[in-house]
Amino acid sequence: MRYLRSRFRQQPYEVAVLGMAPVCGLLMVLLDVRPASVQTSMPTPLQVAWEIGLITAGVCGLLGLSWPGRLSTGLGMELAAILVLGTITGMYAVALVALWSQQSLVASSFIVAVTVGSLWRAWQLAVDLRRLVRACECVSYEELQGSAP
Repeated sequence: MRYLRSRFRQQPYEVAVLGMAPVCGLLMVLLDVRPASVQTSMPTPLQVAWEIGLITAGVCGLLGLSWPGRLSTGLGMELAAILVLGTITGMYAVALVALWSQQSLVASSFIVAVTVGSLWRAWQLAVDLRRLVRACECVSYEELQGSAP
């Protein structure tokens, strides 16, 4: 029987972004520093939620990628984390555009790319989960029990 390997090697860019998200969130919380665009365009409770979302999305996404148990659980955790990350980076892009300048144009174009990439990856994960459900429907419980070592 073949075992599923960690998906860390298959998604290096996702791992890098998810790995830096909690670092950025923790630095903002610990140093009490936020980008000027975020301070100007978001109320304080939303700023705190944004920071906590960065931390949560990163940790949850990395856990999902390395989940040792059921594949569906790991994919579900990764999907939730990527959706949160896409939402949070979208919020940041809107905050940057709200303070429109040439500098914000450069930063927002990159952040929008992260948002689009996150939502694209979320769509891929949803498709993978749907395929996994269909594959599991084709195999009966008795067949699974018979294949156990």
